[in-house]
Amino acid sequence: MAAIVAQDVWKTYRGGTQALRGVSLAVEPGQIFGLLGQNGAGKTTLIKILLDIVRPTRGTTALLGVSSRRTASRQPVGYLPEDHRLPEYHTAESALQFYAGLSGVLRSTARTRARRLLGEVGLTDVAKKKVRSFSKGMKQRLGLAQALIGEPQLLFLDEPTDGVDPVGRASIRALLDAQRRAGKTIFLNSHLLSEVEQLCDRVGILHQGELVREGTVAALTQDERGLTVTLAAPPGEALLGELEKAFGSARAGAGAAVELSLQRDEQIDAVVDFLRARGLGIRGLATRRQSLEAVFLESLQDAPNTQSAPGTPNAEQGK
Repeated sequence: MAAIVAQDVWKTYRGGTQALRGVSLAVEPGQIFGLLGQNGAGKTTLIKILLDIVRPTRGTTALLGVSSRRTASRQPVGYLPEDHRLPEYHTAESALQFYAGLSGVLRSTARTRARRLLGEVGLTDVAKKKVRSFSKGMKQRLGLAQALIGEPQLLFLDEPTDGVDPVGRASIRALLDAQRRAGKTIFLNSHLLSEVEQLCDRVGILHQGELVREGTVAALTQDERGLTVTLAAPPGEALLGELEKAFGSARAGAGAAVELSLQRDEQIDAVVDFLRARGLGIRGLATRRQSLEAVFLESLQDAPNTQSAPGTPNAEQGK
């Protein structure tokens, strides 16, 4: 059973704004799923629909097999919204204990758990300080601890590292990876593509409310199988022509390098055999792949401009 399911989800806001257009996806238990998209693509709207904060115009969603329309679906959920607001009169420690109480955690357990989480997000030294004195990055880390205080099975995180410095982002990645190893399922929105590439098992790309690409990070970034071969001497035009004829693509790189784009990984051996058969010395081999950023930009360029689709306008407004 998938942990998170969206089936043919559409959302039209009052005024005719089409936020989502037939989005379907499934996230398996223990996965980290990253949703990418430009501002206004519909990422936050989808999270809000999954959590029943916003109702879809059409389509269904479920968490751990329970319809999102049922209150029970949210019992195993931790949520960090974008631009969250924590009560600033609280200290970091008392804020976590407050949210633990809302999650039904016993007071004695909440105290111990709050201190542990503050350590995990790097806020132990400011546990007794008021939230109003915190920087944006500190508030973001405290917000993540808030989402974890109930020890949820599902985590929804909207821009979890927004405003966090590189050291803090690294600690958050480690914390989320530990949650995955513990069997938790994480659904996150992020603008930091390199971070998503490091952390997520699967990625979806949302464009104008439509899911235009979805798959594992490895599969999405292996559309181009690049190979750089460094030779003992710079390649001549004749060699480049022979390589292009044999493998479909070849160009001179820096120094004595040759850049090739291959269709299959098995062709790497064929390239080596091809060069050695001609008595050419090979000094280095390096494979390359597309970055997630390149895949993201390519997906947006390839996606058609969609027009509004039929749907019943609703009162909520989101993005």
